[in-house]
Amino acid sequence: MIRLLFLIPLVLCLLWMLYLTARGYRIRDGKQGFVYILVISSVIAAFYTLMWWLT
Repeated sequence: MIRLLFLIPLVLCLLWMLYLTARGYRIRDGKQGFVYILVISSVIAAFYTLMWWLT
């Protein structure tokens, strides 16, 4: 499970890109969404890393 953590931001960014293009927005218009995805994914990865280290 830990080794697949890199898939979380990849899948979320892909879904965000598909959503933007389906709604007619440019990728540049959704830049803030990409930042949110990367920050949330980093928090999730840090949490799992901390739990793995503690146990």
